[in-house]
Amino acid sequence: MTSYVTSVDGTQIAFDSFGHGPPVVVVSGMFCDRQTTQDLAELLAQRFTVVNYDRRGRGGSGDTLPYAVDREVEDLAALIVEAGGTAAVYGHSSGAGLALNAAAGGVPITRLVLHEPPYGPDDEDSKESARELAENVRAALAEDRRADAVKLFLVDSGMPPDIVDGLSTDPAMHAVAPTMSYDFEVMGDVSHGGTIPEDLVRAITVPTLVMAGGASPEFFRDTAARVAAILSTGRYQVLEGQDHGAPADVVAPVVADFLATSSLGAPQAYGRNWSARGTSPAGWQTTL
Repeated sequence: MTSYVTSVDGTQIAFDSFGHGPPVVVVSGMFCDRQTTQDLAELLAQRFTVVNYDRRGRGGSGDTLPYAVDREVEDLAALIVEAGGTAAVYGHSSGAGLALNAAAGGVPITRLVLHEPPYGPDDEDSKESARELAENVRAALAEDRRADAVKLFLVDSGMPPDIVDGLSTDPAMHAVAPTMSYDFEVMGDVSHGGTIPEDLVRAITVPTLVMAGGASPEFFRDTAARVAAILSTGRYQVLEGQDHGAPADVVAPVVADFLATSSLGAPQAYGRNWSARGTSPAGWQTTL
């Protein structure tokens, strides 16, 4: 049965809770809701209490404008308070970017898993390309041209034309399309060209696993390795033979083993008093 937690700005965030054991929150990427990550949540629930939620603006969760990355960080913090005050966090794609922001901001995260955070290269052409895509998608959404917004992203991602045509007219994609601009904000595409936010990465003090697929585009592995190298307690792991959509039965054992290792420790510095925040009791996927 779906439960809800109230974020700082009053937005209701929908979530499901599975299993028993130390708490883990699962954070999804672009175009995804908690249905996308349910298989992973259920597998992790064999060893953990898993909180699987809809990010704001998706599925059963509400939305409150104007959007800010800090509001999504507060959503995640509210879920962790609901889960008992501290939790491990797994984030996929732009969900990894959100989890990174939360950990750097002092949200009480015990362990962190970043699965293919899609930060781009540092060269000027790459940064300009990231800004241009984000701005074009934002302009299309401002005019409620949801199919165009989805198509812009999928074409840029290199999807085959037949898949692009099908997904850009899919009502389910249209339902979450307005949140595409949220993901671009999380990844810093407009503000700094989508490059690795090294200051935020250096602020993370909890043990962190950064994963990438051996069959994913090279930039995912390069980014994951660079993020792990910047982290003070980072570990880099390649999922051989897997791409950006690695199946739950491959991902879950790797995540579970990392989260279950000894010496988890407590978060060293929460920074903000998150516990004082007001809270109340399938096919192909593309994700940023």
